[in-house]
Amino acid sequence: MAASLIVNPFAHRVTEERVRSVEAELGPVETLLTERRGHAIELAREAAGDTVWVLGGDGLVNEVLNGLRPDVALGVVPAGHTNVLARALGVTSGPLAERRPRRISVGRVNGRSFAFSAGIGLDSEAVRAMETVVRARDGRRAGDLDYARDIAARLLRGYDPVLEIAGAGRAGIVFVCKDAVLTYAGPIPLRFCPEARFELGLDYLALERVGPSRLPGLLARLFSGRGLAGAPGALSGHDLDRIDVLCDRPRPLQTDGEDLGDVTEAVFEAERDALSVLV
Repeated sequence: MAASLIVNPFAHRVTEERVRSVEAELGPVETLLTERRGHAIELAREAAGDTVWVLGGDGLVNEVLNGLRPDVALGVVPAGHTNVLARALGVTSGPLAERRPRRISVGRVNGRSFAFSAGIGLDSEAVRAMETVVRARDGRRAGDLDYARDIAARLLRGYDPVLEIAGAGRAGIVFVCKDAVLTYAGPIPLRFCPEARFELGLDYLALERVGPSRLPGLLARLFSGRGLAGAPGALSGHDLDRIDVLCDRPRPLQTDGEDLGDVTEAVFEAERDALSVLV
C-alpha cells in the first residue's frame, strides 16, 4: 500500500533525523509538512497514499482525522508531548511494517471528529488557557507543571451546574470519552470512563458540582483507576450514539486537546466502525 507521511515539523520530538528514519521505514510516496494550524486537514484531503501516517502529536492526529478520505487507513508515529491516542492504543514503539489495522469508532461534535476525547468545562478551559493563549503568546507549549497549576486553580474555584445534558440532568463539566483513558498524568493513565472502548460508541462523565471539598475523593478514584462514573454527584452514560448538551452561556469546547471555540450547544455523535488505525 502506498503511504503518505504528514509531519508537524514543530512537534515536541520531531527532528530532521527522525523524519528521515520514518521515511526509510515507510518509503512514502510523499512527505508533507504542516505550516499552520488546520493545514493538516487540507493535506490529508489531498494525500495520495492509501495510508496516511502522522508524525506528530494528538493535535496533528485530530486534524488529519478530520481530512482523511474514506477507506484510507491512519498510522500514528507519536512525536508530541502527551500522545494520548498512541499510548491508549499501544502503538508507541515497534517496527512500523508490523502494524496491523484495528477498526475503531470515531466521535463527532458539531461536525468536528475526535479520536479519544471531547469536553466542556475543566478540560476545555485548560486547553484554551494553555494552548490557545499561552502558545500564541510564548510560541511554545506550556509544560506539565503549568497545566497542573492551571487545572488545580480551576478545581479550587469550583464549578456550578451550567450545562444541561439531555435526559440526564444538569452538570458543571462534562467529559466525552472514546476510551477508558482520557489523558495521562506523566506515566499514569487517568481513566474517567472505565467501560469506554474504542470499538464502541460514546461514554460520558459529568459532574454536577466541583469544589475543594469533593476533590480528594475524585482524585482518589482517578489515581486508583476506578474512574469517576459512580462517584457522588456524577452523571454517566455508556456506549451511546448521541449526547446533547446545552450551555446556559457560551462555554469552551475541546476535542483531542484542540480548542474549538465557544458553544452554547454541543451535539456529540458516534460514528461506529469508522476508521482503520494501524497498531
